[in-house]
Amino acid sequence: MSNNLLKGKKGIIFGALNEHSLAWKTAVKCHEQGASIVLTNAPIAMRFGEINQLGEQINAPIIPADVTNMEDIENLITKSMEHFGGKIDFILHSVGMSINVRKGNVYSNLNHEWMLKTLDISAVSLHRVCQVAYEKDAMNDWGSIVALSYIAAQRVFPDYNEMADAKALLESIARSFGYHFGVRNKVRVNTISQSPTMTTAGSGVKGFDGFLVYADKMSPLGNASADSCADYCVSMFSDLSRYVTMQNLFHDGGFSFTGVSHGVIDMMKEM
Repeated sequence: MSNNLLKGKKGIIFGALNEHSLAWKTAVKCHEQGASIVLTNAPIAMRFGEINQLGEQINAPIIPADVTNMEDIENLITKSMEHFGGKIDFILHSVGMSINVRKGNVYSNLNHEWMLKTLDISAVSLHRVCQVAYEKDAMNDWGSIVALSYIAAQRVFPDYNEMADAKALLESIARSFGYHFGVRNKVRVNTISQSPTMTTAGSGVKGFDGFLVYADKMSPLGNASADSCADYCVSMFSDLSRYVTMQNLFHDGGFSFTGVSHGVIDMMKEM
């Protein structure tokens, strides 16, 4: 159901790979709420994904961009403003990748060159995007930038590997840039810490299926779905949240503040 929460707003969405992606679902929801969208992803991801299908579905142009390349991001922001005929109202950063996770390297035995690549792609990229948008004065006043995070930034989840370090850095960048963007343009910068969700990226983490069940049992409301995460992103892009900034917002059914649940105790008794 559309309430036109984003009517007339213009945004860039990073990271839509296929229909299971949080970015994909968010793009669809933003479109339903009246927004105009530019889609972007890394050239290699675009070859393996289905982003062209999404572009046709929501009538959105697709501008490839490697988030580790400043020239690509500058080109993306410039061309997006040309397409929109003006400034941008919101940006979704839904980007993360770990070669160590893909290769099965445990946290205590990482390839550090790959680790730096993880930090670069999954966290420093947010700083690049914010920096280019800031330098080009590309964001409308009271705009919104959201990056997707995970609770492993605060707590140990052993098999999440160095992605936990990347998410911690991501959240720090959001806080720091949120200050500077807020002072100058009233632009807010936040992260959303989502429940474990069966996306292409999430399913690559060792033991992910078991943890999905555990998190659902632990959370008083159950795991937040990908669709509900997209709804939350819409609310963060809307004018209804214009005084929320520099926050990491847990969207996890209460998991982050639950010590133990009867559901988990009962599950353990059955084992």
